[in-house]
Amino acid sequence: MLFVCLGNICRSPTAEGVFRQLLEQEAPGLQVEVDSAGTADYHVGDPPDLRSQRAALRRGIDLSDARARQVTIDDFARFDLILAMDRDNLRELEAMLPERSRARVQLFLEYAPDLGRLEVPDPYYRDARGFEEVLDFSAAASRGLLAALQKVA
Repeated sequence: MLFVCLGNICRSPTAEGVFRQLLEQEAPGLQVEVDSAGTADYHVGDPPDLRSQRAALRRGIDLSDARARQVTIDDFARFDLILAMDRDNLRELEAMLPERSRARVQLFLEYAPDLGRLEVPDPYYRDARGFEEVLDFSAAASRGLLAALQKVA
């Protein structure tokens, strides 16, 4: 699975880290390739935003090894499921989707219907609470995603 936001420094690396931790803790035998990327090239090669790293680390999730990258056409062959953080990124991904791709592209928060929202808000211009929200939303959607994966495994 590939988690995707705009610049790959806040939401998508956080979602990747949260999902990786959940896999390790609750389904260590489940073989899933996990990565993150951005639809834009603003931060290619950069680590996650320090505010994202700090918020994640408080929950025992280390994002420091992650490096931003941009989504490529190859990602649509490499990943079965590509999860966008918001509708703008979903539209970008749908526009890139190769005609015969087997990848499913959808919103990440579709796996957390109880939240009553479909988009993970971008915390970049917000205070620390925005980064905590990203973690909370990622945790809820990751639990739903894992449950869906375990049903088909």
